[in-house]
Amino acid sequence: MSELKSTALREQILVLRDYIDSRILGQQQLLNRMLVALLADGYILVEGPPGLAKTRAVKTLASGLQGEFQRIQFTPDLLPADLTGTDVYRHPLQL
Repeated sequence: MSELKSTALREQILVLRDYIDSRILGQQQLLNRMLVALLADGYILVEGPPGLAKTRAVKTLASGLQGEFQRIQFTPDLLPADLTGTDVYRHPLQL
């Protein structure tokens, strides 16, 4: 990546961080981890006690990226297939 591109990317990330920072107070560690996951093209599971602005932080990140937000409420019996679906192979019938 050229120095010009990396400088532009850095500026965009700083603008995004400032945008989220202005709307979410006291969650600097969560904010940093969300940005690292974004830059690493990874995933993040946000968990913690109620009332810590977890949903608001992720919604704010999505709006700062002009993206969409959908929340999944996990339960103890939730399985990955409940989110991704399943594929069922059906062998063609031979006559």
